[in-house]
Amino acid sequence: MGDRPVLVTGATGYVGGRLVPILLSMGFRVRAMARSLEKLQGRTWANHTNVELVRADILDPPSLKKAVAGCYAAYYLIHSMNSEPRDFAMADRKGSQNFVSILHENRLERVIYLGGLTSSSSDLSPHLKSRTEVGAILKSGPSPVTILNSPQILGSGSASFEILRYVVERLPIVIVPSMVMDTKVQPICIHNLLIYLITCLTNDEIIGQTYEIGGPDILSYRELVELYAAETGLHIPIIITPKYLPRFLSVLSSKFSYRLAKIILPMPPSISRPLLRGAVNEAIVHDFRIRNIIPQELISCREAIRRAIQKDSQQIVETRWTDAGELKPPEWAYTGDAPYAGGTLLQGGFKVVMDSRPDEIWPVITRIGGDNGWYYGDFLWKIRGWMDTLAGGVGLRRGRRHPENLMVGEALDFWRVLEINPPRRLILVAEMKLPGEAILDFEIISANNRSELRLGTRFRPKGLYGILYWYLLLPFHDILFGGMLREVARKVGRPIIEGPVKFRPGPIL
Repeated sequence: MGDRPVLVTGATGYVGGRLVPILLSMGFRVRAMARSLEKLQGRTWANHTNVELVRADILDPPSLKKAVAGCYAAYYLIHSMNSEPRDFAMADRKGSQNFVSILHENRLERVIYLGGLTSSSSDLSPHLKSRTEVGAILKSGPSPVTILNSPQILGSGSASFEILRYVVERLPIVIVPSMVMDTKVQPICIHNLLIYLITCLTNDEIIGQTYEIGGPDILSYRELVELYAAETGLHIPIIITPKYLPRFLSVLSSKFSYRLAKIILPMPPSISRPLLRGAVNEAIVHDFRIRNIIPQELISCREAIRRAIQKDSQQIVETRWTDAGELKPPEWAYTGDAPYAGGTLLQGGFKVVMDSRPDEIWPVITRIGGDNGWYYGDFLWKIRGWMDTLAGGVGLRRGRRHPENLMVGEALDFWRVLEINPPRRLILVAEMKLPGEAILDFEIISANNRSELRLGTRFRPKGLYGILYWYLLLPFHDILFGGMLREVARKVGRPIIEGPVKFRPGPIL
């Protein structure tokens, strides 16, 4: 390779976020690509001497061209289930076509694509059809493409593992057609998957080839549920699997399953629905060639589940399915325009003066959300999360990756971390269903051995309904924000000297 870097697309995603630090530890130069430079800068490896961070979008050819230029090889780890376009297949198709067009001008020595393991059935889900189509488009380009078709990934924070977890932990009874629960799959542990991906970069024998990868076990979804329950010591849900249903009942059953998934599962329908629709397709390895080319000890499903559970309990989750997606800072929050410019901007907040230093307050601020709760009025937060779930939003189910540490771009219940500047400022952007755009801003200002802690919110309503929504919730904001500041002071263990008092937040500088 010489000094030419390896491009990792989707570097803030679940797989890409784990692949980059391993490549760096092995001495490779890496160009990490994502749509949000802020999310990249928040990663623990962002300051490594061999990494180059680049903002680019697969749907924006000029930015993509700059990302590819000068690279030796590329990992294509992008699929658009979590993108804005409703037709993710069209977005994936356009993105892969853009990538191939760029390769005609900037040819790479090899491209490594992580696809989906499919059966020979022609009745594939839209998600799996899209993954197959992307592989074919990449293969049509000028650079040799190695395709690794993978089944479900088992690992802490993976979408497949979270679905399995929530089905067992939240549902005492599961009513699913037998054609789903009895579908055979061959899940792969994230550890084995990463070894395959890394070795593809240096092994010349596999250039331009297509392989199927998977773990050592072939299990049904029913057996996976039983396995997870056994490893966690939970009761196995009662699984009712009607074998034959009239067509209209089958349609109603599918709709009910999707509605239930929207309420129970932590991920939005844009992710859960394509995965659930693909559950009827078998994912079994029939081509074992790669096991001889890249020999490794394949981790069993039981061990993979055990490792994922242990990492969760030890609070060691490097990446999570919630990491994927574009971070979209509201422009109006930073412009500092006159109050009358850009439409209505509603603002409010409370502040207190505390007899403490910023570094004493900061750890309490960064522990907010997830299992730690929101310190005050948790039942109100839960009601809002429940309402958001019913509306098709993310609700509070996503929690947080780590109970204490935060990174830019990661999910925090129904917020996402927009900016973090220890020990001064934490800014969250709302991802719940809203008639507008909202941010929540924690700011600590130090003066004369004291600290002023500010909790402010800014809301850009969409139309009259958005304005009514703001004023309807304003009394609850007054209760929550003042209470939250008092609870922060109590957890810090230092007295409040002044406040809580209302204040009007200014522009974010």
